[in-house]
Amino acid sequence: GHTVTVFERDSKVGGLLRYGIPDFKLEKQIIDRRVEVLIEEGIIFKTNAYVGKNISVETIKADYDAVLMCGGATERRGIPIKGNHLKGVYQAMEFLKLNNQYVDGLIKFDDVISAKDKKVIVIGGGDTGSDCIGTSNRHGAVSVANFEILTKPTVGRPANQPWPYWPMKLKTTSSHKEGVERFFSISTKEFLGDKKGNLIGLKTVAVEWIFKEGERPQLIEVPNTEKSWECDMVLLALGFTGAEKTLAEQLGVEMDFRTNIKATEKDYATNVKGIFAAGDMRRGQSLIVWAISEGRQAAYYVDKYL
Repeated sequence: GHTVTVFERDSKVGGLLRYGIPDFKLEKQIIDRRVEVLIEEGIIFKTNAYVGKNISVETIKADYDAVLMCGGATERRGIPIKGNHLKGVYQAMEFLKLNNQYVDGLIKFDDVISAKDKKVIVIGGGDTGSDCIGTSNRHGAVSVANFEILTKPTVGRPANQPWPYWPMKLKTTSSHKEGVERFFSISTKEFLGDKKGNLIGLKTVAVEWIFKEGERPQLIEVPNTEKSWECDMVLLALGFTGAEKTLAEQLGVEMDFRTNIKATEKDYATNVKGIFAAGDMRRGQSLIVWAISEGRQAAYYVDKYL
């Protein structure tokens, strides 16, 4: 066997499961129980250990025979429109992380981004958007709306997506059922602010997707559908663009055109000898089941390398 050390930049291990997913969906004692098992197996966890900042990559390379990069896809996708700097426009992960830290007793409620008494609009219709909806309702938001740029999916499995293909059908979570207005085929054009730089609303336009065989889908704006909305909090749940570049650059590993660490499923090895990559950091934002699977496979090839 090998001595395994995990470096975690946050105060607790768990990554997206701990800081991105609310307790009403995943109780953190489940993570704690698994971590305790791993510690008993001999794995060493070092928290508040930010490799590339307070721990140099030179130290890592000198002290360890192999390095497996599993830092996730943490570069958040923004929205390049007028007013995105206004106070009241937040990234979903910023909102969710602070809330999870509050629930965990690490910070006070005064330190979270609070949706209490706010008119909230969540932009992005995925799982993260759903988590923002549920959290906003628990904070005591006045109203919560959800904007999705894609067309509203069908309720049942589409005819062109038979089993075993993943069906692109309408997903209604417990957070949706708790209270939200959902809008599809809608694109945000501008955030509106007052003279003090506070968000007071936004403008949207209806959109339509044009599909042609052999071509990429085309998004067009529907004429005369501009609309203004009143809100004082917007949460951007638009996904992630890839891994952070700082560590990759310091280690000298190559990244692909999607800014993921370049390593194949053949052996999970990067272009630098002894350095491997797995999970979202390698494949881009995905599901925890893929991270678990790739972690196990990468461990096999690291062991084989050693």
